[in-house]
Formats: sequence, structure tokens, C-alpha cells
Amino acid sequence: MGFPDRIERTVELAHPPEVVWRALTTAEGLGTWFGDESARIELRPGGTARLTWSHGHAVDMVVERVAEPRVFAFSWPASDGENPVHTHVEFTLEPTGSGTRLTMIETGFAQLPGQEAYESHTEGWTRELGELVDYLNAA
Repeated sequence: MGFPDRIERTVELAHPPEVVWRALTTAEGLGTWFGDESARIELRPGGTARLTWSHGHAVDMVVERVAEPRVFAFSWPASDGENPVHTHVEFTLEPTGSGTRLTMIETGFAQLPGQEAYESHTEGWTRELGELVDYLNAA
């Protein structure tokens, strides 16, 4: 393997964990900062979620872990085709004196044949977490 198996990002947010949790786990929150058209989510292990974007892209996810308001995890396809490979995304929220430390870890890239998805997701998480910050600060 010529590239890492995981992407990890930590963001300091000036909002309490409960507010960040809602942004991560509700259709309203996800559909605003993550997708830009709509979202739906069944917030329970084994539940499904779907994000859509105005340019026509959509992604289906499976909720893997829900430990309110500390841990939210899902799996989603990192490759297209008849048998897509899925990666695991986990958000961990830790209260701080000034808000919340959010850590996002995505794993599972080692099972992919190339590094395109890893590079795309690395760039994507930088952009998406920036949009989460903007969404929370605008609220």
C-alpha cells in the first residue's frame, strides 16, 4: 500500500457538543453543511441515511454507531461499481472549556486498488469540515 488507510481531522468548535451533535445527526444539519440539497437519516445503528447535492450526486450511508452526544459513525461507498468498497467514518465529540473538539476519522482505504478515493476524501474532508464550521457559526 502506497498511501495511508485513514484520514484524521480535528476541529475546535465554539459550540457545545449538543449543538454540534444536531449538525452531524439531523437531516436539517447534514443537508445544509454536508449535502447541499437534502438529507435524510434514521439515527440508529443499522439505520440508513442519504445525502444529495444540487449537481445530481447522491450517496447512501449506513449508520454504524450512535452514542449521543459523543460518537456518531457511518459507512459509505468509497468506490463506484457493482461491488463498491465502503469506508467507515466516525465523529467523536469532546467538550472543552470553550466548546467542542470534533475528531473525524475515516478508515478503510487500504482495501481500495488505488489512491484516488483517499486523495478525494482527504481534500473533501477539509472542505466539508470548513462548511460545518461555517454552518455552526451562522446559526
